[in-house]
Amino acid sequence: MPYIPFTEEQKVTANSVDLARFLHMRGEKLERVGREYKLIYYDGTGKHDSITIHGSTWFDHKNQVGGGAIKFMQEFYGMDFQNAVQELLGYTVTPLAHTAESVSIAKEKKEFELPPRNKTMHRVYAYLIKQRFIAADVITHFAKNHSLYEDSKHHNAVFVGFDENGVARQASKRSTSTMGKTFRITCEGSDTKYSFSHYGTSGRLYVFEAPIDMLSYISMHKENWQQHSYIAMNGVYENAVLHALKKHDNIEHIVLCTDNDEGGIDGAERIEDILVEECFTNITRLYPTHKDWNEDLKAKNGQPALAAVPHRRKYLYYAFAQELKYYRCRPDRLSQQLMAAYKNNQIKYLAEYALAGSAFFMRVKDEPQGFQKLQKKLAKSYRAYSDKGRKTAKQRNLADKMKEVTHDLKQSARTYEQSVKTAKMLFELADCAVKLSVEDAMQQEQEQTESEDNDLAPDLAY
Repeated sequence: MPYIPFTEEQKVTANSVDLARFLHMRGEKLERVGREYKLIYYDGTGKHDSITIHGSTWFDHKNQVGGGAIKFMQEFYGMDFQNAVQELLGYTVTPLAHTAESVSIAKEKKEFELPPRNKTMHRVYAYLIKQRFIAADVITHFAKNHSLYEDSKHHNAVFVGFDENGVARQASKRSTSTMGKTFRITCEGSDTKYSFSHYGTSGRLYVFEAPIDMLSYISMHKENWQQHSYIAMNGVYENAVLHALKKHDNIEHIVLCTDNDEGGIDGAERIEDILVEECFTNITRLYPTHKDWNEDLKAKNGQPALAAVPHRRKYLYYAFAQELKYYRCRPDRLSQQLMAAYKNNQIKYLAEYALAGSAFFMRVKDEPQGFQKLQKKLAKSYRAYSDKGRKTAKQRNLADKMKEVTHDLKQSARTYEQSVKTAKMLFELADCAVKLSVEDAMQQEQEQTESEDNDLAPDLAY
């Protein structure tokens, strides 16, 4: 990206952002511990809580590294300095990010107040029907319930979330203008436990990123739609979904309907992991054919639609995991094989030896079949949303896991429980190796893209 000459004041402001507040607004999970917060995230090896946050500073107790807000964005999200500063200042918006107000230094929270209502909804109806192809009767249903209206000042569409007593607690605005740049914003003071929704009598809850997606899906699946429950999260964070589960005992099946792009895929998997941790396991993922449900609705009405956006990091991880070949494990030589592959930077061999070793120590009858099952487990358990950090961080993780495994393999005899523990360590080593391979591939692709851009630059000059 082009160089941006940030002022010293901008750099200081970015590095002083309240990280706990910022990460919460991005949809990350935090747990308060005294005056600090723990960042909770998951990957193929399970749950992690080694990172603590206090104000704008953080420390990773496992890897013994820490610093300010900018360094956190570089280490945890793999951003360069410029992108990290931009993100913290709110100059750019990513799938999990919010506006500058959300990420600036914490200030006193304003009282929630609904935008004033317009006497009619002419512009909202026109926008939702003509531009978004939402069914008129679906719009009318929510308008009659006062959860959808037109504001009087700018004629935005206002989507309202009510509490259990019918009191408005949250609202988001969406511009209805067809000229210039569109926007959507959550009203200040909103309680994120509540969101634009509909609750029916069946046990099924459909979860969407935004109100437009929710209305689009209903418009395409209108038969008995009011029997089911629907909620729009205004992003991909879980507060409203968890609150709905607590307040609506009839919900027994959650259908995650987030966008078919990197942010939506990561968000769905993160929310699924959180729900499973809350002991809710009846979860289904429903993908739109195109980028989101409104794009599907546009296509159904013969309009051009944005295509789905493949998740490149997940695709690469699946591809690398699938390419691993089985080599019969020789336990007396496994430690040497692993170390030789590691020292020679033969990461694929390292992953293959580790996964074969895992199958061996699981004491399965058919080791090649056990290896294949572990391959599938690698892909199924992989979570791109928690695969953060730069290549150096992943190299460090691999080195730490190698030390742990080689130390464990020094044992001459094992109980069944110890053998299972060794198998788990080797599986985690294979996961670390595949993640590093993915990072290498991503880095090479980025360098290739930058090189091509530079090659084109002279042709574009005039």
